[in-house]
Amino acid sequence: MTTIILVGVLGAIISAITGTLWYSGSTPMGKWHMQYLGFDKLSEGERAQRIAEAKPRMWRSYSAQILLSLLTSLFIAFVTSYTVQNGGPASATYYYVVMIWVAFTVPMIGQNILWSNTERSLALKRFFSDSLYNLITFVIIAFVATLFF
Repeated sequence: MTTIILVGVLGAIISAITGTLWYSGSTPMGKWHMQYLGFDKLSEGERAQRIAEAKPRMWRSYSAQILLSLLTSLFIAFVTSYTVQNGGPASATYYYVVMIWVAFTVPMIGQNILWSNTERSLALKRFFSDSLYNLITFVIIAFVATLFF
């Protein structure tokens, strides 16, 4: 159980690092992210003002995101532990992680975008960006988890 918690915490950190890199302003995904947030239509002054206004509340957003990432990481750690402890190869974990991604994460991202106010011209970019970010993060966490079990 302690190992699952450790992998969960590591996974939350991995998720934060991956998200920071994935959505940074120097990547296409980061530029798309800024577009569907509407930041591309703001002047430099307006952007700076919005960032300054958001900073005092940012710790809450990041804390909530870390908690959500922790829950996902704990689940991936549990699946890995269960698979390996029941005689399955560690590689089976990747199959389960991809199936979890396909069956749960991709539909939730799609539904979120479908019912959001995302501009239709950006919807497909956002869908692929967010979906691939999650897949990459899940696979990295699964890899780390297989090192522990």
